[in-house]
Amino acid sequence: MDKKTAVHHDKDASHPATASSKPASHETTRKDHFLQLMFFQASHEPGEAHGAASPVMPALTGDFAPLRNSKTGAGSRYTLPVPGAIAPLRLDSPAVDVMTDLRRVAALTIGAGASIAEANRVMIARSVRALFVTDDARDLLGIVTATDTLGERPIQFAQARGVRYDEVTVRDIMTPADRLEVLDLRDLEHARVGDVVATLKFSGRQHALVAETLGGEASGPQTICGIISLTQIGRRLGIPPQQVHDIARTFAEIEALIAAH
Repeated sequence: MDKKTAVHHDKDASHPATASSKPASHETTRKDHFLQLMFFQASHEPGEAHGAASPVMPALTGDFAPLRNSKTGAGSRYTLPVPGAIAPLRLDSPAVDVMTDLRRVAALTIGAGASIAEANRVMIARSVRALFVTDDARDLLGIVTATDTLGERPIQFAQARGVRYDEVTVRDIMTPADRLEVLDLRDLEHARVGDVVATLKFSGRQHALVAETLGGEASGPQTICGIISLTQIGRRLGIPPQQVHDIARTFAEIEALIAAH
């Protein structure tokens, strides 16, 4: 050890870090640890498991800490799992199998004042055939479907009201909320796909909403937790998609499946 080094060490030993220098050192340690967590630069040997965090490094995530992990090596071998086969849909399958769960999938919405051209663009972009119509508070006003926007309904409305076709809005052709078919989630959980098909045919509709009562009380607030589509049921049953959606034809093809079984 040379003289300069010895003097430097003696100075450090006789003069502990002051209050002003300690936070700077602590902040540097925190930054180093943060970078280590971001880039996972472990210094362990391949296959060697190591702890969640170094004891000399403060945790930066409160009560949370990195999980134990190991570094792959030249002899490591990993495989991917074989995808599980999805059981084919049957008419006696649980009805919840054909419900789009809006608690897991974001509901696609549109404003009542939007044009039917805009509604078509949204449905095409998102590969759906129906949109929820809501107000600014996300209260349900109704549903608009591809059949509504692409069928004769907009033309008939324009002629009846004496307006141009491009002036027809979603509000003018949607099915309002007070005319929608709503199923109770508790009933659906004990029903079969065939029961849902029978329900849709009885009401003459291609969509049904599923409502969940919050709070466990019959009079409690209800939220729409799912939607069921006749088109989706037909697709899952193996019925070829139609260029022009025909509800009667879809029901007929599903009934043919029932007769065949």
